[in-house]
Order: sequence, then C-alpha cells, then structure tokens
Amino acid sequence: MMGVRIPPGLPYITHACVMNGEVMGVEAKGIVDKTRQFLREVRAELKKITWPGRKETMASTVVVIVIVLIAGLYLGIVDMILSRLIRFIVY
Repeated sequence: MMGVRIPPGLPYITHACVMNGEVMGVEAKGIVDKTRQFLREVRAELKKITWPGRKETMASTVVVIVIVLIAGLYLGIVDMILSRLIRFIVY
C-alpha cells in the first residue's frame, strides 16, 4: 500500500451541550427538561423579533387585499373568455 491511513470514526454522542462551537458536556435529559429548554429558547427568539406597528400592518393588509382583487378579476375574465370559447367550439 501507499501508506494511506483511515481516520478513526467520530464518537457517538446522544446528547451534548454545544456552546460557541465546542462540546461543553454530555448529559441525558428527560422529556420535561427538553421541553422546558425548547420553550426557553422559543421565548428568547420571540424577544428578538421586531413586530410591525399598526400603521405598517394596515398598509400591508391593504396591499394584499388590492392584489387579491386584481388577481381575482384577471382570473374571472380569463375564465369567462375560455368558457365562451369552449362553448363556441363544442356547440
């Protein structure tokens, strides 16, 4: 052989606490502890969100309603044209 070495496999860790890219410690947690940790992390992430104000929400809502009306009108017109075309061809 040409001296090729195969590196050892990675260790199998079921639960690990990782901070700043380093494994800090291995611990087995119960379902209740995992759930509490998850909810704490969710709460921390929700605090980072910048929620829109009333004015931004109203403006976005108006934009969505206008776009839905335009799309509905367009699809209604196309449907009417295609229906009349099919009716003309078939009858």
